[in-house]
Amino acid sequence: MKRLLLLLGLYLPLLALAATEARVQTRLAPAGDTVVGATVELQVDLLVDTWFTQPPVLPVINLPGATVSAPSGEAQHLNEQHDGKTFFGLRYTYQITPQAAQTFTLAAQSFQVFPGQSDTPITLASEPLTFVAKPLAGDAVGHRLVASNVSLTQQTQLSHSPLRAGDSITRRVLTRAEGTQAMLLPPPPLSEVAGLKRYVQTPKVAPLSDGRGGANGGQREDSVTYVVSAAGHYQLPAIELQWWDAVTGQARQAALPPVEIDVIEGTYKAPFSIDEDLRALGRQAQLRLPAQRLWLIGLLVLGGGLIYLARPWLQAAWRRFKAWQAARRTARLQSADYAWTLARKQLAQSPPELGGLYLWIRRRTGRYTLFEFSQDLPPSLGVRLLDWLQTCYGKATGVIAPSSPMLNQVRRAAAPERRIRKRKGLKPLNP
Repeated sequence: MKRLLLLLGLYLPLLALAATEARVQTRLAPAGDTVVGATVELQVDLLVDTWFTQPPVLPVINLPGATVSAPSGEAQHLNEQHDGKTFFGLRYTYQITPQAAQTFTLAAQSFQVFPGQSDTPITLASEPLTFVAKPLAGDAVGHRLVASNVSLTQQTQLSHSPLRAGDSITRRVLTRAEGTQAMLLPPPPLSEVAGLKRYVQTPKVAPLSDGRGGANGGQREDSVTYVVSAAGHYQLPAIELQWWDAVTGQARQAALPPVEIDVIEGTYKAPFSIDEDLRALGRQAQLRLPAQRLWLIGLLVLGGGLIYLARPWLQAAWRRFKAWQAARRTARLQSADYAWTLARKQLAQSPPELGGLYLWIRRRTGRYTLFEFSQDLPPSLGVRLLDWLQTCYGKATGVIAPSSPMLNQVRRAAAPERRIRKRKGLKPLNP
């Protein structure tokens, strides 16, 4: 009994070292106090010392007095060193825009990660964070645009030059703001002009890319079309947009100059006249068609009639063809060959990903782990596969990509899953 306890005491430290470790780090960017209407980023780093088998589960953050936007589906990949150990991680970003001047306390949030070599998911709790939103300078009422930089550009397009009555002018205004969300950009004042009919088009709102897969602001494109009703001189008014600096809290202004428009008298004329040609033809002109053309016209009319009558059958055949095409595509996406193509692409990355390999193993053999799959392979090939996995995601610092010959050998050696055919009818009376 004493020897058994001694052995357990010797093995417990080894089991502790082999356990999967996960961490969570949160921060506010920019750090420190902010102003009402400015956008603050909550950066969440989820780190594991192995790899991720599934995407993490992120919480929905509700902060009274502020607008919170959840992270997009894309995340920034991390590779860090902590306490002499290599961690692989994902960074997600929440965007928080305070709407009132007060102190905001972001409570501790729970994040669920699925690291490799772990039987159950791990729940991580972040530290609570606090920041203060100060009021803006001056008397700011209504919608307030707070950003680090705002620019306005415009483009004018004429339907014809010179303009006449009935022509149109299209004015496009592009608003670009850094350090704010795209949905918070206000529309520019595209006012009406006497003598012109205004038609406002639907705006286009999109995030402003930072070049690394994230967003550092937003942009909004507004368009308006003016139709000229009479000749004269017109002026599209200047555009002014007031905004506040997110760093200093001071009011600033972006402006566009007015656009001068001149419309001349007159109407459009054809480059040549056909009145004399029509009078020369006279009423006695006759239209004669060759017999071949008459036969061709008859065949076209007959073919059009047949197509019109057969339209229900053609539509049904088209629907059956689309259903067959969709079924083939679904079968291809759910096949082991497609999973193998995905695995080859992911394993060629640096560092290699294992999601496609797991999917191929499950569809090909019905196994769920690489260890179970390696037991079905020849001993030498299974050892090579586990050695490669240890090299890529173990404690070693170097990353060695798998070679194509080994992958081809693994594919050829993998036995397909045996499916037991169910018998129909009653079971035997005396089995």
